[in-house]
Amino acid sequence: MNKETAIHAYKARKHALTGIYNAQSGHPGGSLSIADILAVLYFEVMNVDPKNPKMEDRDRFVLSKGHCAPALYGILAERGFFPVEDVATLRRTDSYMQGHPDMKGIPGIDMSTGSLGQGISAANGMALAGKLAGKDYRVYTILGDGELEEGQVWEAAMFAAHYKLDNLTAFVDNNGLQIDGNIADVMNSNPIDKKFEAFNWNVITIDAHDYDAILDAVNRAKATKGRPTVIIAKSVKGKGVSFMEGQAAWHGAAPKQEQFEQAIAELDAKIKELEEA
Repeated sequence: MNKETAIHAYKARKHALTGIYNAQSGHPGGSLSIADILAVLYFEVMNVDPKNPKMEDRDRFVLSKGHCAPALYGILAERGFFPVEDVATLRRTDSYMQGHPDMKGIPGIDMSTGSLGQGISAANGMALAGKLAGKDYRVYTILGDGELEEGQVWEAAMFAAHYKLDNLTAFVDNNGLQIDGNIADVMNSNPIDKKFEAFNWNVITIDAHDYDAILDAVNRAKATKGRPTVIIAKSVKGKGVSFMEGQAAWHGAAPKQEQFEQAIAELDAKIKELEEA
């Protein structure tokens, strides 16, 4: 494990929760569950330049589960795309930190997202464009497991396999919970791996909070030719904050003051532990 990457992930969790707390609005559960994946992508994998966010040959990232923008903002801030302090202004009317990713107003955002199911289609387009232009950039996207209930996801899955988009890697944030409860009870999308295999994707299943496993899966995806890769990342909703972990109630609820202070204390303790390791 790269200790610095883990520290960035936990700091991003702090930034995300600070913004959500200040706004008293947002989605903490799924933001916390994807922070480790985002940290590995932006600090160990992707070719990006905070000083030149629109660099032509950069790797692209699409947050298909756009409501979890606070985590992405936290990582982009850690990476230097904009000041860390700005994430605290999430969802304010005088702030550019919108509740969902905005490619026109926020540096480092490659696609505006929010309507579930659409992000992976946009990622497909970016990947196909790269192929047609002879570019070697790669495209990454993260979907929620609840998002897999959208039919458009499976149209996109068929498209990506048909056009052999081996420069596309999709992560499924498989925390098992959505706003209305367990995905298996709301609209069961399991078995996720078998469904993607049926669409002729390369399928890899990992622990979403194991940094080495995330990096290894990305490298395996890069080595796979002729078809796209999906990485099913078994995650914990609310990861890093004890009272949020595994609780669907924290899908779209902001913490109150006492809860916020406890959450920040727990994340600070983890950061200190990592720094002293």
